[in-house]
Amino acid sequence: MTKSIKDILIEMKNMSELMVDLAYSALLFNSKDAAEEVIKLENKVNRLNYDIKKESLLAARSVEDAEKLTALLEVGEATETIADSAKDIADLVLKGMKPHPIFKMVIEESDEMIKRVRIKEGSELSDKSLEELLLATRTGMTVIAIRRNESWIYGPDKNTVLAAHDTLITKGNEAGGILLEKLANNDITLEDLEYDEITED
Repeated sequence: MTKSIKDILIEMKNMSELMVDLAYSALLFNSKDAAEEVIKLENKVNRLNYDIKKESLLAARSVEDAEKLTALLEVGEATETIADSAKDIADLVLKGMKPHPIFKMVIEESDEMIKRVRIKEGSELSDKSLEELLLATRTGMTVIAIRRNESWIYGPDKNTVLAAHDTLITKGNEAGGILLEKLANNDITLEDLEYDEITED
C-alpha cells in the first residue's frame, strides 16, 4: 500500500532522530555496530525522501498544489540533511577515530545525556516490556537501543521486553540516569519511584 506524504515525513522524522542519537552513542562508546546501523538508516531516509518527491509529483494538480507541496519537499530535504550529518559522525567511528575527551565532557554536560546501563539478574527491569516499565515517566530516560548478546535492537517500541544482561543505550537527564542505573543494578525497585500514571486515549 502506498504511504501518504504525511506518513513518509513522520517516518523520516523518527528515523533521523534515532540516527542522531545512535551516531552520538556510537562515537561516545566507540560502537561500530551502532555506526553501521546509522549508515543503514541513512539509506532508508534517502529512499523515503525520494518517495516524497514521487508522491508530490503525483499529488500536484495545479500550480497552487505545487506551491503547497514545495514546503513539504523542503522539510524532506532538511530531514535528509540531518540524516547525512548523523552518517558523517558514524563514519568517524568506522574510520577508527577515537572521540576527544572534550566530546565526552560536552555530552555529559548537555541537557540530554547518553548513558549505557547493563541489567543485572534480579532487576525489576528484566522480563517486562517498555510499556509496563514506563521508564520515561519514572526516570526521564528513553531507551534508544538494546544490546542483547551479540545482536542489537534499535529504536525499541513499547512492546519490547527487556531481559537480564541486556545493555541499554539511553538518553535523558543526569538524575534519571542515576535512577535507571540503580534499577538495573537492583539497588532500588519500581515501587521506590513515585510517578504519575500516563493514560492513553
